[in-house]
Amino acid sequence: MRVLVVILGLLTASCFNKKPDAGNSDVFLSSQQLAELTEKKLDEVSGIAASVANPGMFWTHNDSGNPAVVYLVDEDLKIRLSCKLKGVKNRDWEDIAIGPGPDDNKRYVYVADIGDNNAKYDDKYIYRFEEPVADGTAEDITITSFDTIVFRLEDGKKDTETILVHPKTKNIYLVSKREKPVYVYELKYPFSTDDILVADQIIALPMTQIVAGDFSPDGEELVLKNYDNIYYWHLNGKSMADGLKNKPQILKYTEEPQGEAISFNLDGSGFYTLSETIKGEKTFLYFYGRRK
Repeated sequence: MRVLVVILGLLTASCFNKKPDAGNSDVFLSSQQLAELTEKKLDEVSGIAASVANPGMFWTHNDSGNPAVVYLVDEDLKIRLSCKLKGVKNRDWEDIAIGPGPDDNKRYVYVADIGDNNAKYDDKYIYRFEEPVADGTAEDITITSFDTIVFRLEDGKKDTETILVHPKTKNIYLVSKREKPVYVYELKYPFSTDDILVADQIIALPMTQIVAGDFSPDGEELVLKNYDNIYYWHLNGKSMADGLKNKPQILKYTEEPQGEAISFNLDGSGFYTLSETIKGEKTFLYFYGRRK
């Protein structure tokens, strides 16, 4: 019996201490450590998006139970602007994206309240608002004008932690987390902000625990990550469903304490990752440059 207990313990430990796979792609270089996360307000970071209106800065947020605030941080991970969404609750904010929207001349912040660890919520929410500009005159603002996109998954309640907004089509994509395979869902643009929408399931992917993703600025490349690996596709002009049928490349990845955030930079020359803070471990903003 004691031998059985030891064996079970070793198997359990191996499940929770899986090391990243060896990257099989040379599209991007190994990570460059940019800054340590020390802001105490950002202890449960669950998403990151490169700002268009504030080049060199990033939008980020905390997950469930924290204030309904989106933070603009610089490359040193110092908070430059805090944006509170009026009348909104952070039920389980899990990701954030910058993308096009109703006005083609503007870029919008998409905050995804889509987490559901226990698969108990019918509805998920995406809050969309015009990207604010930090002008140095205010450190805290309240966002009162925003759209609320309410939707359900086609196949029922489940946890999702990834939102992607296509920079050309304006379609929104979500990816499930706690199953294998995971499923990708689509909200085709244009969509109503007055009705409850249904996100259609478009493809299954043979992986699990997907927690973040992003499109390249031209919409041709796509990254998804879980806690162990970053997966990369070049869509080659294909639709999302067709492009994801190809086997992804696995990128080089520096293991993080609990990495749940990834974002391409504005010119597509690389991408960033960021993790939640875990007691006793340091958390850094990493940049992975494209190999020239």
